[in-house]
Amino acid sequence: MSPLLSVSDLRVGFGRNPQANEVVRGVSFDLADGETLAIVGESGSGKSVTALSINRLIDFGGGRITGGAMKLKRADGSLFDLMTATEPQLTGIRGAEIGMIFQEPMTSLNPVLTIGSQIEESFRLHRGLTGRQATAAAKDALDRVRIPDAARRLKYTPNQLSGGMLQRVMIAIALACNPRLLIADEPTTALDVTVQAQIMALLAELKRETGMSMIFITHDIGLVAGIADKVMVMQNGQAVEQGELNQILDNAQHPYTQHLLQDVPHFTNGSTTRSDGRRDKGASTEPALKVDGLVVRFPLKSSFLSRATGAVHAVDGVDFDLMPGETLAIVGESGSGKSTTARAVLGLVRSTRGSFSVGARKASAEQSALPVQMVFQNPYASLNPRLSIESILAEPVIATGGRVDAEAKARMASLLERVGLPKNSLERYPHEFSGGQRQRLCIARALMLNPSVVVLDEAVSALDVSVQAKVLELLVDLQREFGLAYLFISHDMAVVERIAHRIAVIYAGQIVEIGDATSVLSKPKHSYTKKLIAAVPTIDRRHEHFELDTRQVPSLVRPQGFEPAPARWEQFGRDHMARAEA
Repeated sequence: MSPLLSVSDLRVGFGRNPQANEVVRGVSFDLADGETLAIVGESGSGKSVTALSINRLIDFGGGRITGGAMKLKRADGSLFDLMTATEPQLTGIRGAEIGMIFQEPMTSLNPVLTIGSQIEESFRLHRGLTGRQATAAAKDALDRVRIPDAARRLKYTPNQLSGGMLQRVMIAIALACNPRLLIADEPTTALDVTVQAQIMALLAELKRETGMSMIFITHDIGLVAGIADKVMVMQNGQAVEQGELNQILDNAQHPYTQHLLQDVPHFTNGSTTRSDGRRDKGASTEPALKVDGLVVRFPLKSSFLSRATGAVHAVDGVDFDLMPGETLAIVGESGSGKSTTARAVLGLVRSTRGSFSVGARKASAEQSALPVQMVFQNPYASLNPRLSIESILAEPVIATGGRVDAEAKARMASLLERVGLPKNSLERYPHEFSGGQRQRLCIARALMLNPSVVVLDEAVSALDVSVQAKVLELLVDLQREFGLAYLFISHDMAVVERIAHRIAVIYAGQIVEIGDATSVLSKPKHSYTKKLIAAVPTIDRRHEHFELDTRQVPSLVRPQGFEPAPARWEQFGRDHMARAEA
């Protein structure tokens, strides 16, 4: 029986001479009806270019297919040659027989058009529906991807929906015309781990309902265990290994595949947490950072007379302390208040109430407390592309009134060497470094003022898993060497398990569980903590599908004058507490 899709010796290049600049070289695979192929590799491996070549969207991205063959079996059994097809012929195939989900829904959807009009476009183009028929079909498409209150959401624009909801809209558009093949290009990379679990559950359920085939592109080999039938591993534009899922995960032959599997965070429910640097139960050391009653609210005003009508309770009464040499991980989904908490400590967000102290220094809610430094999530956005690395490292020194003298330059060279970068990096610019190297530069910049506390806001979430592992290892080494206290912001429990001594779980602006990392991960008490842990992808989940949950995070908007009820805490050990649930 012929496969649904057959790709043979695919070659793709860029530039004026694409044959000399090939980024995909000799890729071949077959995909059967109802089968899921996961294409796995790090950034730059050629996996996304391969995916975009199948429906010839690479033609619009500056690429050119320089060789090979691609044939698609259509619903009537005839073979369609994707290589020689004209653009009008391909327009009839895209959406109707090959659906596509892109990585970043905010850049894939038109920000000025309603969700409904963008879904209706598929029905108008491929099915000839108009007016109420198209609107009804769009509503059915949203219902299909389990978006609640679909009729009302059709009138929303993309900025009114969360990242997870937007990705569901993208899936609705991709599946609108029941394609026989769905290409999902890193569809969960930009999402929280819980939202990622829901998208994976949704894709698995829709695949069972429709019987479609799927090509799933990812850099996380641990993510494919729950959905893939076959795996193809790519490196430097070539398929270095491919085979059945269990064969690849249990008996990988190529060194690169083994390397990817080794670097995947293996979540062990707290059995492999750090044993070094734990707080001494009898010590009287002053905390490196202490936060008391932190409240951050953003007022909402009516258009009439600009009267305050309520407030967004982003952070509501957060308390914690952080000892020298310790890592406290603050874990939660987007919108939970974890990053707002970190920014309030740094003075980047004005707090409504509360106080915090760094060592012996006490600061009000309106002051920034030094010495606290921050490493941001996106190393591409947090480094000025116009400045040399020397100028970037000099910024914190100049900003605090210091001079860039011989001593400062010697510290720059020392820190670059310590984070694993050559000394000649000082004369170079950010675009000359990879993502992992840029994050190392951000870490070096944060250490220029010799801080006692470093806030790491999703500092490894934008990196490939192998790069992520190396950066986490570097952070642990630097902590041991300099006695740093880390406030580690994350949504991923598997990453947290590698680095944290203690964990605070935050939900809807409030800490709901806090304690020793081993205790929290092995014996979680709050339902939200259990939900975060259940959402962690692992290579041990062979076709174990996540449970589909359509419940939404409650709104943080409160009426004017609202104050939450005092928290009731339950103690589960010397250093493990959870907020009592109703």
